[in-house]
Amino acid sequence: MAEIRAVSPDGVVAAVVARVDDVPGRVRLAVDGAPAADPHALAAEVVDALSSRRPVVHVRWETYWRPAGQRLEHGHRDDIAWLEDWLDVEALRREVLEPFVADGTVLPALRDPATDRSARARRVLLPEEAVVVVSGSVLLGRGLPFDISVHLRLSPGALERRTPEEEAWTLPALARYAAEHDPEGAADLVVRADDPRHPALVVPGPAGAP
Repeated sequence: MAEIRAVSPDGVVAAVVARVDDVPGRVRLAVDGAPAADPHALAAEVVDALSSRRPVVHVRWETYWRPAGQRLEHGHRDDIAWLEDWLDVEALRREVLEPFVADGTVLPALRDPATDRSARARRVLLPEEAVVVVSGSVLLGRGLPFDISVHLRLSPGALERRTPEEEAWTLPALARYAAEHDPEGAADLVVRADDPRHPALVVPGPAGAP
């Protein structure tokens, strides 16, 4: 049976870093959560904690969105498209996750989401023991080859309260994501983040436990 363990925000970072340190060689880490949970912020803290010890690159999901002409084909607030079509899953696999393991190279950004043009980023070459941190929403349960995944969980009530009114159209997509992709089940580490000042870790029980 899983254990719910209250921790500090720094304790969350320490738990993620400890998971990374347990994996030898290059590590592909996903930090997933609704925009209201701010997965980018946790990812940035993890990057900062790791950077003094090993090379690390942070890739944000919006830099791998499809071109606006594709992702906004059905309008700016189509929740189904946001869930299924905004992220260019194959580009993220092709430019980041697979070459990182194969030869240590990563393209940190494909497209500037503000201008919808090429980010003009250059590929970087990373050594063994490096880490790539990919942060964003709806990343899990999609066949992407992450070595470690973290999911920031918000209860339905907290998600609704913390989502700005102008982004409320994404709520049906996030409900579908939880139901169809099971990010909590897919993640190696789940963080209950209803109150960002007082998070809790969901710690799996022993194998075979009910």
